[in-house]
Amino acid sequence: MKYSNINNLQNRKKELNLTYEQIAERSGLPLSTVQKVLGGKVDSPRKSTIDALEDALSVSFARADMRSEISIGNQDFAAIIENNYFYVDKTEFIKSWWESGDVVTLITRPRRFGKTLNLSMMEHFFSNKYQDGVNLFKNLDIWKHREYQKLANQYPVIFLSFASVKGTSFETARQQIIQQIVGLYRNYNHILDAPFITQMDRSFWNMVSYDMNDAIATDAIRFLCEMLCKYYERKVLIFMDEYDTPIQEAYVDGFWNEMTGFVRNLFNATFKTNRYLERAILTGITRISKESIFSDLNNLKVDTITNARYENDFGFTEKEVREALSNYDMEDSFSDVKKWYDGFKIGSKADIYNPWSVTQYLDSGKLDDYWANTSENSLIDKLIKESGVNVKTAVESLLKGEAVEALIDDEIVFNLIDKNESGIFSLLLAAGYLRVVDVLQEQGVRKKYSVALTNLEVKHTFDDMIKRWFEGDNVGYNDFIKALLQNDVKYMNRFMNDIALNTFSVFDVGKGVSNRREPERFYHGFVLGLMVDLADKYLITSNRESGFGRYDVCLEPKEKSDPAYVIEFKVHDCEDEKDLQETVKKALKQIEDKNYDAALISRGVNKDRIFHYGFAFEGKKVLIG
Repeated sequence: MKYSNINNLQNRKKELNLTYEQIAERSGLPLSTVQKVLGGKVDSPRKSTIDALEDALSVSFARADMRSEISIGNQDFAAIIENNYFYVDKTEFIKSWWESGDVVTLITRPRRFGKTLNLSMMEHFFSNKYQDGVNLFKNLDIWKHREYQKLANQYPVIFLSFASVKGTSFETARQQIIQQIVGLYRNYNHILDAPFITQMDRSFWNMVSYDMNDAIATDAIRFLCEMLCKYYERKVLIFMDEYDTPIQEAYVDGFWNEMTGFVRNLFNATFKTNRYLERAILTGITRISKESIFSDLNNLKVDTITNARYENDFGFTEKEVREALSNYDMEDSFSDVKKWYDGFKIGSKADIYNPWSVTQYLDSGKLDDYWANTSENSLIDKLIKESGVNVKTAVESLLKGEAVEALIDDEIVFNLIDKNESGIFSLLLAAGYLRVVDVLQEQGVRKKYSVALTNLEVKHTFDDMIKRWFEGDNVGYNDFIKALLQNDVKYMNRFMNDIALNTFSVFDVGKGVSNRREPERFYHGFVLGLMVDLADKYLITSNRESGFGRYDVCLEPKEKSDPAYVIEFKVHDCEDEKDLQETVKKALKQIEDKNYDAALISRGVNKDRIFHYGFAFEGKKVLIG
């Protein structure tokens, strides 16, 4: 037997970091045989022995051994490492953040992008309440840096999450924050026995309770830092997850002012006037305006999706996705995974993948909409549904795969977001629904970008959102679509009036909106509904002329033998038109004047299969002819 084969096997053993016992178990050979052969003590091993060792040290066997179980939704770093669950190593983030020297770091990324897991990792690395740093991190990237081994488990750490602060009133949401703070104190009751504790310290500690007032509540975390610093003789690290959840919920449910006032005072005491703070990280989806809650915080370093230092630390890189797919024998699906879950750009780093969806796919083997969650999309749904014409026409372009120009604010002013198109697009970008295609203007607080929907999964999220606008009792939207395709004008009129009656209020969000403006808000939403419901059969285009109710829509069939439809929306003008019938006639004449049929015919649609409809609006009444 050639010794080169033995040398290759020995090298393979080192590469895979396997023990003799593991190789014996894999190969089915006696342990003594494995030790002798790989130790070079057998001059002429049997061919069957070499074959068994080659199989045990093969790439396929190694890959199977690397396939960790996937624990869906597990955000406890220790549990993942201890149970050898699937994990993409992000521990270099520890080094990057520590070397930045920033006192308070705010990191914003889309939801389910690894923020909670990374903070759990940071807690287990730094916190002195754990002493398992060596066991958890010894096989991970951070342990390659000797100086960081000395930092493990050396600091008192406060870790809290506002993820569950979703009360629909200020009183409930405030109480949920109070519960988080009380829970922190419960973990450190042993400090009260320390000799440095004074009677005043004990009195304040005892006032931290479920019924404490705002003055106690907003100073409670700072005071706990003081006690921990004195007890452990080291300043405290604070990791706060989903800091912006209470603010977003307060905006949706109408108690913005109360919540921002409370949170502003809490953050000021915790992160600004806290001399017992070593360093802190806050994570969330959005960068809320400094005036809202960070007005007194001048030591804040912000890391956003467009201005990121930690480009590779949240979300999966393309290299990490390829490696994961390879480990699970799913390499052939890479192009589909890219189409569904790629598209995020963090700072200058393109091709960042949604980690939640990729992990779900690795577990199930099925491409699906894992990121979409109706309840978590409630704010996005509200803003788009209640937005003006410009936003809705932009969404039309996005749904067709086009890019649109948008002004993006560095900060989001929630109490003005529904009055500001840039605020809506800024939120969509921060939340991961949009990706930057091109930078058009990057100077100043407000940037101009060309943006598009992030990926196929996000498009499905928008489709589902729009469909829900027309769901509900007595709306009959699907029946209207059927009547349209069957050219049944009588039924179209019945269903269209039902739709208008039930959905005008959904799209009319401004007080004192005129009867002339009301239809315009409606039909822009209505066209989006058409685009979603008929996208598999029709190419839907519109000329998007501004004005009170004029909006031409063309439904071009993908199968040229199917019928085509041209629709003109027109608001009744009581000065020029005696009734809705006359308005319908003008709408139909307008279709003829614009000669839409010529474009359709030139693309292979039979003229006899092109149908014209005029939609006439008067208040909440609609007539179709």
